[in-house]
Formats: sequence, C-alpha cells, structure tokens
Amino acid sequence: MGHVSGLVLAAGAGRRFGGPKALARLNGVRLVDRAVAILARGGCTDLLVVAGAAPLVVPGAEVVDNPEWQSGMGSSLVAGLAHLAAGPSSAVVVLLVDTPWVGDRAVARLVAAHAAGAVAAQATYAGTPGQPVLLGREVWDDVAGLAVGDQGARGWLRTHRELVTAVACDGTGEDRDVDRPGDLISPP
Repeated sequence: MGHVSGLVLAAGAGRRFGGPKALARLNGVRLVDRAVAILARGGCTDLLVVAGAAPLVVPGAEVVDNPEWQSGMGSSLVAGLAHLAAGPSSAVVVLLVDTPWVGDRAVARLVAAHAAGAVAAQATYAGTPGQPVLLGREVWDDVAGLAVGDQGARGWLRTHRELVTAVACDGTGEDRDVDRPGDLISPP
C-alpha cells in the first residue's frame, strides 16, 4: 500500500477567532505543531502543512504556501494534494488545524483502514462523519476537482459515499473545532 502522508490545512486568517488559528496555543503548544504531532504519532510520514495568512515554520514538517488561501479551505487542499502528488505517498490523512482534540489513535485507525484496502476513509464519532479523513492517491484528482471555497473534501465525500470507509473513532478523541479563543480553555 505504500506510506501515508499527513496534511495539515492551516492557511486561514481566523477572522472570527481574531487571528490565524495555526498560531494559537493549547497547553502552551501551537495548534499547528499539535496537528503535526498527532499525524506523526498516528503513523503518517511526509508531513506537510499548507500555510497562507501567516508565514509558518513548523519543525518536523514541510510547509507549502497557498497564495490562494483567501478563496477558502478548498484551495489549501488542492495545494497540498498537488505538492504531495510529486512524492511516493499512496494516501494522505487530512487534518484541520482547528481540531486539536482529534486523537492520534483516530489517525492510526484511518492508516490501518488504508492498509486494509480502503480507497478513502473518514473518522466517525457516534456514527456521525467527522475529522480527520484519509484520501487514497487514486482519488486525489477527483477530490481536487470538487474542492472549492470552504468545502475542502466534503463535496467529494458526500457524492462518493460508496468509496468511503467509515472508521469508528469513539473514545479516541473528539473532532470538535476551535471557533473562538475561549474554546481553547474549555476542554472537550
């Protein structure tokens, strides 16, 4: 199956948040560094962060700049997939920088689903699809074609449910996102 890359989408300006969420800290650790660590502990290699609103230096990860970041998350996903397409990855786990409570065990379950033959996989919590998602290389072009605005992979995932393996991730963490600075003080 090859190895699975990790991709952190971290290009947004965080207008409602009051600044780029990638730079915000939870327990003293920047959200972008936390996301990279979650992916690494979950078994991902070739870690990539897509930046945009704020320049980022992220130890342990390559950073690619998305000059189109203002158009939404979709352009960041497209930029990340295009960059990874030049490498040997057979799949990528996509993690949003503002979901710091996703557990590395959720990532590991997605990686295991890919090793077992899943073309795409999505974490579920109490049966509800959530974050993160795994996308096999064979679907990257199709996903990129539908990634517009703030949709990211959502459009592709909805229209290709038959290709998406639901991976139960209850008890591995939580995919709750950070919308306001106060969210970082209230644990899940």
